[in-house]
Amino acid sequence: MAELGNAKTLLLAALCIVGVVYGIVLYQGVRRRKREEPSLPVTPTSGDYATGFVTNFFDTLGIGSFAPTTSILRAWKMVPDKEIPGTLNVGYTLPTIAQALIFTQAVKVDATTLIALIASASLGAWLGAGVVVSWPKRRIQLGMGVCLIGAATLMLLGLLNIVPMGGDALGLTGTKLIIGVGVNFLLGALMTLGIGLYGPCLILVSMLGMSPTTAFPIMMGSCAFLMPVASARFIRENGFNVRATLGLMIGAVPAVLIAAYLVKSMPLTVVRWLVVIVVLYTAFGLLRTAMKEKGEAKMVPAM
Repeated sequence: MAELGNAKTLLLAALCIVGVVYGIVLYQGVRRRKREEPSLPVTPTSGDYATGFVTNFFDTLGIGSFAPTTSILRAWKMVPDKEIPGTLNVGYTLPTIAQALIFTQAVKVDATTLIALIASASLGAWLGAGVVVSWPKRRIQLGMGVCLIGAATLMLLGLLNIVPMGGDALGLTGTKLIIGVGVNFLLGALMTLGIGLYGPCLILVSMLGMSPTTAFPIMMGSCAFLMPVASARFIRENGFNVRATLGLMIGAVPAVLIAAYLVKSMPLTVVRWLVVIVVLYTAFGLLRTAMKEKGEAKMVPAM
């Protein structure tokens, strides 16, 4: 047990180091941009703060922040479309690290399982990217959307006591651990195609018999180690909106703290209902995006 506790402490220390290093990179990037473009606006608007707060509140509940933030930024023309991907990654990296730190400390989960699944997702994103980028994105979206709806349906039937459901385990061993590591590796790789990890990870740990609450440190820890790499590239290439980035990041901090407290205090049954809602939201989002891309493909004239 002492060794597992030490492993969890090392994970927290690694998260802190990543956060500090990333903060320095972001600070230097903003200062460089300001030197290069003295007239560049850097003071966030109330809309930037509000967007960061609202979307990260729901992100901390597992719903995700990229899709709703993109919708808001585009609807209100707050950021040019070409700067949206960088703004999302750069602005939400530190809030995601904060989520991982909070839930890793606050939620009981087996350290071996936590570290193994986070490591597998990270390896999936770094090593599996070269493989999955050649896969047809639309088919993956359709397949995952259908599978998530099926998994959410099973969970719903369990909540209604129609079929047996459960687990309350805090960790995985043996075959289940191997399955968890393998699937989370794939989920990490799929993140390179823009497929969110939160919803699928919630279902993964639930289907393997773990308490749904344990998914929060796993999925947030996975993203906390992945996002700084992509964000550093956007910072280096000036591919983000400084004003909106700072506003989203600052607005997110209180939202993460409030939502994290709610998740920690929720009864397990409420958390399971939340998981069903999150997964259905994710599934229909994947299917909607796949159908939209199909429609756009039909509109492109043949060369």
